[in-house]
Amino acid sequence: MGNQQNSNEGNKDILHNLKENRDHIPTEEEVLANEEELIADLEGQRSFDKTNWEFWLIGIVAFLWSSYQLYVAFVPTNGAFVRSVHLTFALILCFMMYPMYKSYILKYKIPWHAFWFAIIGTVGALYVYIDYTGLSMRAGSYLDRDVVIGLITIVVLLEAARRTLGMALSIIAIFFLIYDYFGQYMPDLIAHKGASLTKLSAQMYLTTEGIFGVPLGVSAGFVFLFVLFGALLERAGAGDYFINMAYAALGKYRGGPAKASVAASGLTGIISGSSIANTVTTGTFTIPLMKRLGFPAHKAAAVEVAASTNGQLMPPIMGAAAFIIAEFLGLAYTDVVMAAFIPAFVSYFALFYIVHLESLKLGLEGEDPSKLAKVWDIFKEGIHYIVPIFFLIYTLIVLKESAQSAALSAIQFMMLIMITQKPMRAVIKKEKLTKKVWLEGFEDIAIGMVNGAKNMVPIAIATGVAGMVVGSVTLTGIGQVLIEVIEELSGGYILAILFFTGVISLILGMGLPTTANYIIMASLTAPIIISLASDSGFLIPTIAAHLFVFYFGILADDTPPVGIAAYAAAGIAKADPIKTGIQGFAYDIRTAILPFAFFFNNKLLLIAGVDADDPDNPALWQWISNPAEILLIFTMAVIGMFAFSSATQSYFMIKTTILERLGFFLIVPLMLVPNMAQKWLYLPHEYVAYILGIAIYVLLYISQKTRMKTLSKEVSA
Repeated sequence: MGNQQNSNEGNKDILHNLKENRDHIPTEEEVLANEEELIADLEGQRSFDKTNWEFWLIGIVAFLWSSYQLYVAFVPTNGAFVRSVHLTFALILCFMMYPMYKSYILKYKIPWHAFWFAIIGTVGALYVYIDYTGLSMRAGSYLDRDVVIGLITIVVLLEAARRTLGMALSIIAIFFLIYDYFGQYMPDLIAHKGASLTKLSAQMYLTTEGIFGVPLGVSAGFVFLFVLFGALLERAGAGDYFINMAYAALGKYRGGPAKASVAASGLTGIISGSSIANTVTTGTFTIPLMKRLGFPAHKAAAVEVAASTNGQLMPPIMGAAAFIIAEFLGLAYTDVVMAAFIPAFVSYFALFYIVHLESLKLGLEGEDPSKLAKVWDIFKEGIHYIVPIFFLIYTLIVLKESAQSAALSAIQFMMLIMITQKPMRAVIKKEKLTKKVWLEGFEDIAIGMVNGAKNMVPIAIATGVAGMVVGSVTLTGIGQVLIEVIEELSGGYILAILFFTGVISLILGMGLPTTANYIIMASLTAPIIISLASDSGFLIPTIAAHLFVFYFGILADDTPPVGIAAYAAAGIAKADPIKTGIQGFAYDIRTAILPFAFFFNNKLLLIAGVDADDPDNPALWQWISNPAEILLIFTMAVIGMFAFSSATQSYFMIKTTILERLGFFLIVPLMLVPNMAQKWLYLPHEYVAYILGIAIYVLLYISQKTRMKTLSKEVSA
């Protein structure tokens, strides 16, 4: 089957093979030539040359999948049928794209057994479509054939998850299946009557409570279209445009390349739901620039990791979780985006500030402005990439179209741009309009559709398997048991409950994609947080608990020892991946305190209050709409995060003293949870907390300025 790699070397060696020298600044051609292969290597995919028939087979299947999803978006179709076909395409591509063992080199023929797995997966996924009427009529008294096909499909799906996502999600699902079947033999605390194979198959496969449940439905109905939109935008050239614009705008400032990395990753996060793809796309360009200006290799890689993982916080895609949050909570998609807006941007502003502090500590300057392109020149050349994004936001927020309708309109708009952009450039540059120029746009659309489908494989598989975990929770009622266990362990203290939940999310997230981690944690622990918070006297909107587990799941992408994004960035920087992961996590601690902040201060989610009699009802939540109040909340939160960054980095204008660090830590609760500070300090109004926080900040500024003058005099003497 081909030569074997030493499996212990892992992604570090795979990345090392990309380029022998990462210290020079790669050209655009080099980036484009290596980027897709690097991402494929990191995600464990097979890689084929364009001369191989397998390359074209995968491309055709992927193109057909995207075409089908566009068709059902136009033509209303039975949701069960759409989920069935959606999973079918995902399984076919999974077994053709992902090898059985990662120890083999990635460039080789698709083996015969991969096709058998694909065929079996196709039969299993399509069976609920083919015999839909029969299954509906015999609900509750299924045939042996139904049960056997269901059990086989479960096994095949678990194998698909193992290949695409690693062992973690499959092991978790298997654990729950074992618990479902052997429930009567479990300890008394978690025991239940157990489920037969027939009941297990029915719950997980033959109904919409398991594999074909809400997560897969969201994947098929909404997520695919947004991922496809992002793939088309990327193929059109938006990714390079965002990177170039960020570098031109910020490169001249202190630590400019690092700040450009943060900005580019945030912009790329708008169109990408993958921290790995985000890391590779921007890091290939920005990491060598950071190293050249003086950033140590592991810190250059860590900046990119922190920026790229946080890209999944950025609306409108949010790592595909925004759609599932909306579906779980019965919220409008725009409400989820609104709630996520302030925390996401506060997190990015704080990372900008951390990069600035690191640059001060290292004594770094920016790039020579004469070497940078003019921002306006780059902006006007790619303004057509920004228009579809604003069009999408406009249709979602102003016109209040459904997420599916808005995404479909944006895709059509994007395709029109892709068809016309190259002919228009030729006209502007007075070049000849050849047949090739006209056809390039259609070729880009086809490639974008293929890339979009490929990007969806892990998401579709993850939502299918995560659906089994959700089905298990429903089948066994384990959620109520977990409430009792966690309440006992935490002693009823809400902070302890949140801490346990955050740690569990981090541990699970080390081996799970963000979407799957969110689904599992939302099913298991979000209800626990809400229930125990209510018992402790805290009335919170349900979205606060759901975003809490979502944030900690994202942080796992750079948490050692697994954090795959850290391996990606470390390979580009030629740095130690563990050291990179630790440094990246240190930068991301600022993101870890945000969930605690918006849990206790719901105004950070733009929610002023909930109805005491029905806190779970989104229709009764009091949303903040006053622009002045929103600006105040955002500004104070940014100041609080800046203070936290100075405290954790031990630096402001110069290195901080212990007392100054304590002062910065004191500012944080005053800015982020002024409502709690008001109670603790018996203040007349929470705005007084803001005033106190700003006053302390001013005193610390004066203290640092005074020390700087003293140090300057000592040096002069």
